[in-house]
Amino acid sequence: MTFIYPEGFQCVAGVDEVGRGPLVGDVVTAAVILDPAKPISGLNDSKKLSEKKRLSLAIQIKERALAFAIGRASPQEIDELNILHATMLAMQRAVSGLSLPPDFVLVDGNRTPKFPCASLAVVKGDGLVAEISAASILAKVTRDQEMVELDALYPQYQFAKHKGYPTKAHLELLEKYGPIAQYRRSFKPVARIIGMIEERHHAC
Repeated sequence: MTFIYPEGFQCVAGVDEVGRGPLVGDVVTAAVILDPAKPISGLNDSKKLSEKKRLSLAIQIKERALAFAIGRASPQEIDELNILHATMLAMQRAVSGLSLPPDFVLVDGNRTPKFPCASLAVVKGDGLVAEISAASILAKVTRDQEMVELDALYPQYQFAKHKGYPTKAHLELLEKYGPIAQYRRSFKPVARIIGMIEERHHAC
């Protein structure tokens, strides 16, 4: 299956997000405008690449792309807006951060936020559209690095291992130590554990 690019547009940006599912940290997005004169081989959905390959490609993307930018929404914004609307906001922030304004934006998934230019949602676009693949790689590498940094501050939660996703081990650690400020309190597993901790305090 190949993607047919819309005709008549000179400057196309790809946008993708990482971090809708985790219980902690920002939802991170990236926008990338590739340079046709400097192709990058091996671009694919970031989830299908090894960490080593993602890191290597992220360096090439930053060196060869015409423009790239990272957008994000904080845990507080996620709690306030919900994860879908926070993701859309983060995508808008990534596109507005590009040094070169695109005239068309391709977004991974089935919906796009409002942009200053035309846009199109592409289901499974991170495996079909090079610009979206590049965005998914930058977003993934950025968020994973932030989880490693958070792990250094709070090693008891093992963020570097599970990257904030609700694994069984992560939930057990969250229950043991309680949530730090970076947790998304509106997410059900976090809200449930906060409720359990509050019940314990009331019982004491």
